[in-house]
Amino acid sequence: MLENKNRQQWLQRLRNIGISAHVDAGKTTLTERFLYFAGDTHKMGDVDDGDTVTDFMKQEKERGITICSAAVTCHWGESTMNLIDTPGHVDFTMEVERSMRVLDGTVIVLCAKAGVQPQTRTVWRQADKYRVPRIVFVNKMDTLGANFRRVVGQIANELKARPAVLQLPIGEGSEFEGVVDLLSRKALVWDASDETGANFSQQEIPAQLKEEAEVRRTALVEAIVESDDALLERYLEGQEIALDELKVALRKAVVAMTLVPVLCGSAFKKKGVQPLLDAVVSYLPSPLEVDAVKGQLPDGSEGVRHTSDSEPLSALAFKVVDDPHGDLIFVRVYSGQLEAGSYVLNSRTNRNERVARLVRLQGNKRIPVDSLSAGDIGAAIGLKDTITGDTLSCQDEPIRLESINCPDPVISLAIEPKDRAGQQKLNTALERMRRADPSFRYFTDQETGQTIIAGLGELHLEIKQELLKEQGIETSAGRPQVSYRETIAGKAHHEHTFKKQTGGHGMYAMVVLDIEPLPAGGGFEFVDAIVGGAIPNEFIGSVEKGIREALNNGALAGFPVVDVRVSLVDGKAHDVDSSDMAFKLAGAMCFKEAFLKARPTLLEPVMALEVVIPQQYMGSVIGDVSQRRGRVSGTDMVDETTVVKAEVPLSTTFGYSTALRNNTQGNGTFTLEFLSYEAVSAEAAKEILEKNRVA
Repeated sequence: MLENKNRQQWLQRLRNIGISAHVDAGKTTLTERFLYFAGDTHKMGDVDDGDTVTDFMKQEKERGITICSAAVTCHWGESTMNLIDTPGHVDFTMEVERSMRVLDGTVIVLCAKAGVQPQTRTVWRQADKYRVPRIVFVNKMDTLGANFRRVVGQIANELKARPAVLQLPIGEGSEFEGVVDLLSRKALVWDASDETGANFSQQEIPAQLKEEAEVRRTALVEAIVESDDALLERYLEGQEIALDELKVALRKAVVAMTLVPVLCGSAFKKKGVQPLLDAVVSYLPSPLEVDAVKGQLPDGSEGVRHTSDSEPLSALAFKVVDDPHGDLIFVRVYSGQLEAGSYVLNSRTNRNERVARLVRLQGNKRIPVDSLSAGDIGAAIGLKDTITGDTLSCQDEPIRLESINCPDPVISLAIEPKDRAGQQKLNTALERMRRADPSFRYFTDQETGQTIIAGLGELHLEIKQELLKEQGIETSAGRPQVSYRETIAGKAHHEHTFKKQTGGHGMYAMVVLDIEPLPAGGGFEFVDAIVGGAIPNEFIGSVEKGIREALNNGALAGFPVVDVRVSLVDGKAHDVDSSDMAFKLAGAMCFKEAFLKARPTLLEPVMALEVVIPQQYMGSVIGDVSQRRGRVSGTDMVDETTVVKAEVPLSTTFGYSTALRNNTQGNGTFTLEFLSYEAVSAEAAKEILEKNRVA
């Protein structure tokens, strides 16, 4: 009993959290400060020096950005934190997606000057999708142009969240020296002479902030008590609510995702980090406080697994790291215990696999452990056929948890090894990359024989080519190609008869299809509308299979077809000559012919472009966006800079960094994020179709 009690207490103090943000907001620096103040490192790494714990790849050190999510464990007081530092660049958003899937809470970092940025919105949506409670840390308060109050307004207006402002900054920019803790009514001021940031003192609130602090505190208390009927009643009666009661109620509101605590500081200057660590422990949930995980049982019914070592094993593989000594499989254990040397069932393959070893991770360091318990995050070595999104469970009581969604590639590139001997090595390396990164794809073009790699952006594919080079595989690459899609704007009814006589039994199938468009994102829908047995049941699946294969190569330009509903409404079969193959071919041909009658349309990926520039360059930047078939959706003035927001076709953004540099004399920065697929204009479509040799 004592062991169970201790285990429950440990779980209550466990935090599985992520640190997420737009690129360059300071995530990795904040992670380094967490590790240092928690006592898990003795020297603070620096992104500029390339010696941080979590950015250990060569490409990360060279570029000063996070490319792969990295896991570390640290301790604060009596609490243990499994912490995942995630990338901020949109090309690596899959790393954030799969991390969010297994986290119980996250710290979202905002730059005090730039505020809410494109990737901020993306990670916020991902946190909403997986119902991950969050804390916001407004970083870089020491930066020129920092504006805490404006950023708080953006959280409410742009992210549609309800901020619970826990702190006010004491000074901004070069005058930033500490924060006002609104709940305790104390100022926390860091010792300017102490470069470690370890020492700060509690003082009275500066006179110039006292009035605002009281107004803000009243608003904060009212927001907290609104989430607790008993506290609200006492508050309305004029009673003072104790500090501990407010913290407990705030925690419940954060876990319920009705409030988002907001703190501030400077990770680089080591100010505000310790109160943030306190807030993570105080307000983000433990594995015991999140909803029990649900999955599908073998009979198709829903199963539930609670965070308990005594429940059957359920664990989700959320990341695969390619390693010469055996793939490293990151896992989140939801229930039961995962033990080194044990056999587990992969619910996707329905095969048993052996867990050779288990480790905890500290960046690129591995700490061997005998087991991982319910609520824990670690990595397994020895699993041969486990990929991202697979469920590991016990053979006696299997379950399949919800997998992880993967964004489709929007850009591709033809590559080839510089010598014939490198082709086999290239294929092997690409397969290992695909296994580790589900947002990366590769295939062979059947017409040209070229190897095509596809991903989420130019940088994504550039990194893959560098990784190939590290493995001794030199490649040459063509120009990036856009992943277009095809769809229809109208309806069509079509009949096709497939008939072939080759001696002996012939081939015969007749199908009649109705096709119509689905809303954007609708994918593909097949409807069996056959009545009276016009087509025998055993051939209906063959028709659908033929149509699905035809979707991969559209009739316009060979691009994948999306957002269509196909109804099989009639047909005929021959007693002798009909077969699965005949109906499969008839289905494919009928679909392609019907597609061309239904106002076929070409779709292209459109990107959300955000450009930050000095005001004097706004005219030339907006003019350039227009020339790229872009639409300006808004402009914001932030101090001396202008933020231009636009929607631009991906095909026109290649080389944009050079153009922006020329248009702003090197003073502009930009970010691109995939937005949606949209119909291509008739003029642009004609050019694209001509390039793709359409008759």
